[in-house]
Amino acid sequence: MKSSVLLLIVILFITGISIQPLLASGNIPSHTEIQAILQQRIDKEKQSVGIVVGFINPKGSTIVSYGKLNQTSSRQPDGNTVFEIGSVSKVFTSLVLADMVERKQLSLQDPISKFLPKSVKVPTRKGREITLLDLATHTSGLPRLPNNLDPKDIENPYSDYTVEQLYSFLSNSQLTRDIGAEYEYSNLGAGLLGHILSLKAGMDYEKLVITRICQQLKMDSTSIQLSPEMQARFATGHNQLGQPVKNWDIPTLAGAGALRSTANDLLKFLAANLDLSKSHLSPAIQRTHLVQHDANIPDLKIGLGWHILKRYGREIIWHNGGTGGYHSFIGFDKKKRLGVVVLSNSVNDIDDIGLHLLEPKFELAKRTPPKEGKSIVLDPKIYDSYIGQYQLAPNFILTISKEQDKLYAQATGQPRFELFPESETEFFIKEVDAQITFVKNIKGQVTHLILHQNGQDLEAKKIQ
Repeated sequence: MKSSVLLLIVILFITGISIQPLLASGNIPSHTEIQAILQQRIDKEKQSVGIVVGFINPKGSTIVSYGKLNQTSSRQPDGNTVFEIGSVSKVFTSLVLADMVERKQLSLQDPISKFLPKSVKVPTRKGREITLLDLATHTSGLPRLPNNLDPKDIENPYSDYTVEQLYSFLSNSQLTRDIGAEYEYSNLGAGLLGHILSLKAGMDYEKLVITRICQQLKMDSTSIQLSPEMQARFATGHNQLGQPVKNWDIPTLAGAGALRSTANDLLKFLAANLDLSKSHLSPAIQRTHLVQHDANIPDLKIGLGWHILKRYGREIIWHNGGTGGYHSFIGFDKKKRLGVVVLSNSVNDIDDIGLHLLEPKFELAKRTPPKEGKSIVLDPKIYDSYIGQYQLAPNFILTISKEQDKLYAQATGQPRFELFPESETEFFIKEVDAQITFVKNIKGQVTHLILHQNGQDLEAKKIQ
């Protein structure tokens, strides 16, 4: 889910193309209109390699796609192409939770300590314990990521994070916010919820989702581990610069973003959420749509996993997701009985496409092709004045460090990235389309930096 101003590495994560809105409000867009949007995004703006869009309403469903499975392939993605869906996994996790509530196997108000080993000391605050509801609504007070996430491979950052590390973090952490008081998006919280539900059910997360959801909805291409047949239709992931990247493995925090799926499968999931198909999951599905908490963003609230956006006279229930090489969006309007899926084999944002196709008043973003930096050689002594901490947002710090004559940037809860100089004050990151400019005052002292990413220029004051 995209919920941070900084995406140096996409964490399981609406701007406004000068294509004028092509669709009349309330109408289903044509194949040609969607193709024009995808062609613009891929061929002109170079924001993806392949994108698949799925639509569903009471009359049926349709798939529109454009691009390729990878840079060297001639195969176009389709409704059966497999993508990593990242944080869209969270709404599956929350649906498993709601299903267990409907079956009276647990309660939303149960404290999470009830399900974890007694050796785990779960943090509390002011006498209040974290509940399952707090995890499902991102109001637990837990941070976005655990501070002991230190991946050996930054291209696959969750692969070596263990259950033992998770338990150690919980036992040694202190909450900085009151439990249940404030929404703050947390991959840690959602991953912990998936882990707890697996413990309760006595099976791993993948089997739990397949058994409780996928088999019921006949979603036979949604899983974590891929069969050889699914592997053959798995799109290659690409970074912001269009370069192939590794797939992500998320064993311990699977509930936050480990699932892989297809547009056709996600349309079946949307059909169930729109009540276009019936199953014993229907009561649990409806429970996930109920507003539980404000989301600290105008017009946005949180249900169980789902985000609920009220704007332009519409109520859109949605979630997005991102891993190192993919971006996903799934959303629907219950009143109009319309749902949209957008899957891309690039990390770059496609949420605007999904929202625009649901409601044309959401403008399509205007993107520019990614910039590839050219590194120069500098005297490493120049880096000394840049070392320090820069505050991008409350509790979100960018730390600049130097090691063996190289300069690095590391955001709160994220891996470290090397910075490459384009000039004495301008640097770029090779893994993503992002640049940093250091700003000095008239005395030559570094006062702040500017992060240039996703069309934004974000200023961070040097605080240490």
